[in-house]
Amino acid sequence: MRIGQSTDIHRFAEGRKLILGGVEIPFEKGLLGHSDADALTHALAEAILGALALGDLGHWFPDTDPKWEGVDSQIILKEVARMMKERGYRLGNADCLILIERPKMAPHITAMRENFARALDTDIANISVKATRGEGMGFVGRGEGVLAQAVVLLEEER
Repeated sequence: MRIGQSTDIHRFAEGRKLILGGVEIPFEKGLLGHSDADALTHALAEAILGALALGDLGHWFPDTDPKWEGVDSQIILKEVARMMKERGYRLGNADCLILIERPKMAPHITAMRENFARALDTDIANISVKATRGEGMGFVGRGEGVLAQAVVLLEEER
């Protein structure tokens, strides 16, 4: 078994879509980034890379490469899943957390879990997504951005 964890942070920006866990969420701002800026998917993908000791997303999907500009982060996650399988591992489980003041995430959690399960070729029961607020404290509480975290357990394929 191998364990990985990661954190990703993106600031809010005008004129962008808010995409988290592969779900477009109605909101007046989106997240700033080279790709679609899906902080939750980035944290999950990078946690898998970490468990495999393959470095970070910037190494594999650099923001200097126009190929990745505006890309749907689910494509990145599927590529990381391919790398995981290629090395003889499968996802045991993932535990993901979104820290966001607003909008509310509860209506979107199931769709996020479904997206992750599909991208990682696993059962939805192996994917946890939770959300919490900053209660007015720090950059999250002030509504300046989003912080996402993920922890994964990978198991050797038999």
